[in-house]
Amino acid sequence: MKKYQTIIIGSGFGGQCAAINLLKRGMSDFVILERRDFVGGTWCQNSYPGAAVDVQSPLYSISHEPYAWSQMFADQKELEVYTNHVIDKYKLREKTKTNCNVTKVEWDNEQHHWAVETEKGETFYGQFLINASGPLSTPVIPDFKGKDTFKGKSFHTNDWDHGYDYKGKKVAVIGSGASAAQVIPAIAGDVAELHIFQRTPHWVLPRPDYKFSPIQQKMIGNKYIHKAVRTAVYWQLETRLIGFKYSKLALGLIAQREAEKFIKKQIKDPKLRAAVTPDYTIGCKRIIISNTLYPAMCQDNVTLHTKDSSVASIDKTGINTSKGEHIDLDLIIYSTGYDATDGPISYPIIGKKKQALGDKWSDFPRAYLGTTIPDFPNFFMVIGPNTAIGHTSAIFIIESQMNYIMKAIEATLDQGRKAIEVTEKAEDKYTTMIHKEMDKTVWKTGGCDSWYKNKSGHIIAMYPGFSFTYHLKTNNFKPKDHHFYS
Repeated sequence: MKKYQTIIIGSGFGGQCAAINLLKRGMSDFVILERRDFVGGTWCQNSYPGAAVDVQSPLYSISHEPYAWSQMFADQKELEVYTNHVIDKYKLREKTKTNCNVTKVEWDNEQHHWAVETEKGETFYGQFLINASGPLSTPVIPDFKGKDTFKGKSFHTNDWDHGYDYKGKKVAVIGSGASAAQVIPAIAGDVAELHIFQRTPHWVLPRPDYKFSPIQQKMIGNKYIHKAVRTAVYWQLETRLIGFKYSKLALGLIAQREAEKFIKKQIKDPKLRAAVTPDYTIGCKRIIISNTLYPAMCQDNVTLHTKDSSVASIDKTGINTSKGEHIDLDLIIYSTGYDATDGPISYPIIGKKKQALGDKWSDFPRAYLGTTIPDFPNFFMVIGPNTAIGHTSAIFIIESQMNYIMKAIEATLDQGRKAIEVTEKAEDKYTTMIHKEMDKTVWKTGGCDSWYKNKSGHIIAMYPGFSFTYHLKTNNFKPKDHHFYS
């Protein structure tokens, strides 16, 4: 029997932070299960051309792990190096089992542990279970009519085929979100034709990037300077929430006007300007940070297809549009997002009442502090419902969650108990508060449909407040909100 005190699912930043926190507390009896054949998560998997982070690197990093970043907004390759640096520093490869795709987890009421089954037929047992598979890890490709008949090459940005040479080819990018906005400028100059299929436009703001000199890199890598820069960037970004929630007038007068001026500055064609200008309040959907997207769209070999020329069907040679046009293609790139709200966990989780988490979440996903759920003892989610953050670093939220998770585990062990479970009352009170606060935000009132919202109409992805308030909540462990039992 492969039994551990803690099982961590996923080896990205969430899994790494969980493992590091356990090690620092002397709780080294854990295993990390990774479904891929390599460790590292998002920034090792998402290697499409142009991939980069849209939060400043000194903040988009683990707080106690400074790094000599080469630029303010790190690209995928540098983030992959950083990720592997952290993994190697803490010897997490030795604690990770790759090619372990989890197919089911179930709580055992008698043994007070989780049974984790994998695709290879192995079963791992753990008292505590930390899901760090990530909400943006299950790519979605819409079921376009005839898509399987296409004889050319096709793949999702999450599974980029580096063995395929797209240069000189006729290419379509379906989608216009964050990944598409990075791919399009990266490949536009190398392809014969590029067709962009945009369902709804995104607001775009300039990317204030900056390349550090060798001396500056060394300084950024110093833990004291790193902390100072990180703190300054954090508080600068934290002010964005004022617009997202408390002053949509300021959001319109400042950010939206800047975005409108940016369109006029970078695009001369009035028709293209109109096509890329959203009809909703800035911030309602994810804001794209890019200096190169609009210039790429202006290239002669690039065609933007909007709602009136959407994908009607796909056949063996290309795409048929809703206008009745046929576009011959060699490659279709799906930049169509992830199942981040209705199916944030890709495998079934069976709780103490033999109920599947998916059934418990039939209305909408919900969790206490976005982390733990009634009837699912000793189970913790990293970046669960309402923990995504629109104005600052996701890693700050992950590290905040670790405060709660570690305190919950320690409280259980200190009391000599085998399990901890949040009460229904505490979870309901927290979730009610979250959605009451959400009603004040641009994500709810901005007039758009986004991946932040699930089929029920609830905003499931975002946290409706300042990130420091979430940090305070996770740091204030409340025993009375929980059941402990042996």
